[in-house]
Amino acid sequence: MKKAFLAALALSAIVLLPGAAHAQETQCDNGIDDDGDTVYDCGDADCADSPVCQPDGNRENNNKRCGDWIDNDGDGMTDCDDSDCNGMGITACEGSWDTFKRQAKSAAGGNSTAVVSDEIPELGKGMSVEDLIGVGSDADGGRNNVVCSDGIDNDNDGRTDCADFGCRFDPTVTVCQGDASFRFSVVARGEQSYIRSNNPRFRNDDAVLDPGELPGITDGILNTKMERLQLRVFGPMPGIDDSFFLLSARAEKTPRVSFVMFQVPLGKNGHYLNVNSGGGGLTVEVIRSAHKNLLLSPAFYVSNAFEQGNGAAIEVGGPIGTGGKLQYRAFAAGGTGRFSGSVGGGFVNDDNTNYTYSAGGQLQMNLIGYHSRWDSSMLFVKSPKTLSVSFGAKYDQRSLERYPAANINATFKFRKLIVLGEANVKRELDFESIHASYNLKVGYLAIPKKLLLAVDFGEFLAIDKGVGPDDINPEQERQYRAAAHYYLWQNIVVGSLYFSHRNLAPVNPEDGDVITQELKASMSYRF
Repeated sequence: MKKAFLAALALSAIVLLPGAAHAQETQCDNGIDDDGDTVYDCGDADCADSPVCQPDGNRENNNKRCGDWIDNDGDGMTDCDDSDCNGMGITACEGSWDTFKRQAKSAAGGNSTAVVSDEIPELGKGMSVEDLIGVGSDADGGRNNVVCSDGIDNDNDGRTDCADFGCRFDPTVTVCQGDASFRFSVVARGEQSYIRSNNPRFRNDDAVLDPGELPGITDGILNTKMERLQLRVFGPMPGIDDSFFLLSARAEKTPRVSFVMFQVPLGKNGHYLNVNSGGGGLTVEVIRSAHKNLLLSPAFYVSNAFEQGNGAAIEVGGPIGTGGKLQYRAFAAGGTGRFSGSVGGGFVNDDNTNYTYSAGGQLQMNLIGYHSRWDSSMLFVKSPKTLSVSFGAKYDQRSLERYPAANINATFKFRKLIVLGEANVKRELDFESIHASYNLKVGYLAIPKKLLLAVDFGEFLAIDKGVGPDDINPEQERQYRAAAHYYLWQNIVVGSLYFSHRNLAPVNPEDGDVITQELKASMSYRF
């Protein structure tokens, strides 16, 4: 007992000594408990004023920052208390996130006190995690790699990027699979086609025809080919939060890099700066991946006369207000030739080689739910109600023509139904012509996770031909198509039946319409 008392007395004396009272952390970034009080570096109150322990304003987004005892982004949550530390590839907080809690801003701009749980609801009989997309508190606003990588709660449902059910459970989103490294994807399609046409290029015989003469419909031509091989790489740019890049190449008859994109955030309010290869202006159809199209490929007449491409483009965009209901984008692009498509190259097919450029803007309104221009139209499971409308305008100067153009497109989704509509109009300034086009697509998920049916119809309209050359003033065109897609293995392996009927008005009205019909069966691989 006496020895214990003396030991306690000695310990008390040590604690009361002037030198002991001033023992403290001597270095705040060496990982050592210098003063022996069981708390070290920035976790020790001694380091509260140290420069190395001050927030830098950037997110908690890796193992080091999620274990440094600093509220790096100044949001009142430190390390594993911060929802950012529940992100991809972060293991420092494993076991700390039984539930995910996040304070979400209300659409009115105030602070909501609602707490969103990350616990997966109980799955009913026959359900899978894909059926949770858009259910309960999930607003179905994350359904593609772009919006699942930008660090923004795009649909304002309290879940950001890979915490959003759409990002986590939609098989088409690859950026949330595994760690946060680069993702490589492949789209491949083999097909058997049968074509009937009165276009001489599709004839099976050697009949000699007078110039401009149209033969009858041929008996048909069979063809088998590997029609599509698209290779894509998507991932974050090292050292830049909420950034990403996309490289898309088509390794077909003429291998080429068809689209590249690099995007970084501007500030912390969801705005971005994007540099790309200039493939898309007001419509996304010409740069959307092949595996996202209801009719296997975009309707040529919709974009051909209105989206002629540039060599490179710069774009800024982001939300207007809060809640993700209103978005803007503005772009400027330039490059040689009437058409482009290969990185580093250009193509000129006219005598006039004026410098070509384009500039414009677009406003998107999410009237119900949330839709991104990058989303897939291939329904796999039932979708919540969504209605989005976009309006855009631009000015284009090409090799032989100058024109202002306008675009409107709309998307409606509800359960098994998706409806897509788009229209374009332009006014030629030099040749005094007016051109317009429209397309309406309808998809119906007849059997969820199994069978998707789709049809579309549209026209190209030469409202006023003006005085330009024929390639500047194309003729009227009308086309309807139908497709049935059977999901053989989730939505990774898809078998499709496709039919199209196309009427093209000739240059000489006396020759009659050029009619082409195509029937094909294809199998696509998307991973």
